[in-house]
Amino acid sequence: MIALIIGVIGIAIALIGLVMDLTHGEGRVGQSWLIAYGFWMAMLIGMLFLTQLTYLFDAGWAVVVRRQWENAFAAFPWMALILVPVVALPFFVSDSSGAIWEWMDPSFVLPGIHATTVGNDALYIAKEKFLNVPFFIVRLVIYFAVFCGLGSLLRKHSIQNDAQPDANNWLACRKISAIGIYLTAFATTFMAFDLFMSLSYHWFSTMYGVWFFAASMRAGLAGTVILCNLAGTKGWLQGFYNKHHNYFLGCLCLAFTVFWAYISFSQYFLIYNANIPEETFWFNIREMNADGSKNSWWWVSMALIFGHFLIPFLVLLFYKTKVIRNRLMGICGWILAFTLLDMYWNILPKQEADDSVLGYYVQQFIPNVWDIAALVGIGGIVIWATLRSAAKHKPIPLNDPRIKESLHAHQ
Repeated sequence: MIALIIGVIGIAIALIGLVMDLTHGEGRVGQSWLIAYGFWMAMLIGMLFLTQLTYLFDAGWAVVVRRQWENAFAAFPWMALILVPVVALPFFVSDSSGAIWEWMDPSFVLPGIHATTVGNDALYIAKEKFLNVPFFIVRLVIYFAVFCGLGSLLRKHSIQNDAQPDANNWLACRKISAIGIYLTAFATTFMAFDLFMSLSYHWFSTMYGVWFFAASMRAGLAGTVILCNLAGTKGWLQGFYNKHHNYFLGCLCLAFTVFWAYISFSQYFLIYNANIPEETFWFNIREMNADGSKNSWWWVSMALIFGHFLIPFLVLLFYKTKVIRNRLMGICGWILAFTLLDMYWNILPKQEADDSVLGYYVQQFIPNVWDIAALVGIGGIVIWATLRSAAKHKPIPLNDPRIKESLHAHQ
């Protein structure tokens, strides 16, 4: 209940800021909302992927952990509702419906020395069949139908097996996962395109969805480690969760740390190697101002290289990091902090129109109180939904055919 109260207060504060900002035609608080939303949604999507992957690979060690992922799925319907204000309010309280997503307003004046409106922009005209509000909303409905539907089905069969042991429940989860993994990949990829990549609709990258998948897996794994260790020492997993579960999760954290770095570097390398202006500008504003001077995003970029890849990579190489609870929880907390920074880096930088010679300036890395309100608010709802589900059901799926293997997991 405390998490719910904190969540409601945080969202209420962020909502007030969003309305105030949009009233003046500004979209900064909308970006705060999306940064927090991307962070928590990435964690939930990562857990959905992990659930399906462990079913498909018949991972015995994961059975104890999997029930915790299933509890988190209760947050998906709430996440659908939380997205509504940031999508709908620009059309009701703003001078411009393009305050957050520029392409939503054909009359929005784009920054630059050859300023034009979105409606007259050749690149928008080429993408208009995809980037239009009705189709955007339809796609969002499809994404959440996938996330909520899969999460609900997997939870249903798993929990049903607690009361009525039947191998068909477990087989149903495997069959759902076999189809669902493709649907989840589709929904995750295109949701990243729609919510985040289209903030700068001139830019495009087929690897962007893969970046969000990598970020989701890292956030999901890190969140799992913290949740399970807290529940294992002071909560419902005491006696069920052990260091061997930590070891397996730590190995996966290391693997996806490398994968995130590979995808992030590959995207950067390929775009700069191609040297197409419609693509390179996205990285340029994350390094320099309009006049070519180094901006605050350059330092964020360096922090991500060293803090989000190199340090976790080196720390997770050691066996003891993966089996000593406090060490693993510490590095997972570090990963979550830098996942949030990664969301800032992907969502916040943008070109804003001004009266300078080049016609724009770059929005800098300046966190504010609305960022905190949105992060705490959405997080409170996610945590409340997860704990509420955990309180209603058994802590582990005792009738799962591999439960003994998981309880006595070893490396």
